Amino acid sequence: MMSLLIVGHRGAMAHLPENSLASYALAEEVGVDEIELDVRLSKDEQLFLLHDATLDRTAGDDSARDLGPAAELTLAQLQAATLDSGRGVVTLAEMYDATHTFIQLEIKDPAVVPHLARFFEERPDDAARTVLTGFDADAVRHAAEMMPQIGRQVIVTEISKAEDFEGGLWALMDHAKVTRFASGFSGLTAELVDQLHARDIEVHVWPLRTMEQTREALRLGVDGATSDDPAQAIQWRDQILAENGVTVR
Repeated sequence: MMSLLIVGHRGAMAHLPENSLASYALAEEVGVDEIELDVRLSKDEQLFLLHDATLDRTAGDDSARDLGPAAELTLAQLQAATLDSGRGVVTLAEMYDATHTFIQLEIKDPAVVPHLARFFEERPDDAARTVLTGFDADAVRHAAEMMPQIGRQVIVTEISKAEDFEGGLWALMDHAKVTRFASGFSGLTAELVDQLHARDIEVHVWPLRTMEQTREALRLGVDGATSDDPAQAIQWRDQILAENGVTVR
């Protein structure tokens, strides 16, 4: 039985506001191996972190509600709005300056790709602790072409979604030029994980919400799993490994 990397989903969002500096800090404090978070582009072409296309769901007060698409707001407007974290959006640079953990950076808007390339050209140390991820295979491919030095991961909700790609799963892997693949549990088998590993593609699962899912992730032999509550996920993983005589880190 192999170990399992635990990835904090938008930090430690079960306990602190998602995509906030506090959430990222808590994820690092509890010992995550990686943090997953989401990058978007403002109207004035600044990189910032937000999952949704608008601020509405994560609004802390009326200043962040009904402002329309975040992509149509300047960074100053995005920072002036109060989110549930008590402040405005976090910029990409702020996040990297405040963290040291490996980062899964999800491309929420394909328009960010050339801006990310310029960002990482100026910050090679941050590029070295990043994998670029996303559901949009074309955006991931574009990232591979512009930033070949950075790993890429395509995400699907379940294996059947990958098979829907023209040519199937393997065509998707080739098209997106991936070094990693992330999937929901549905349809994922140990045999498929082995086949992906044989192609030097790492495999991650998400979301990890129960101890039984943690057992399944370990049984499948995947490399990592993403959790809203990474402290709990680490506890589950370490307990299962200990039960199987595996020395816990």
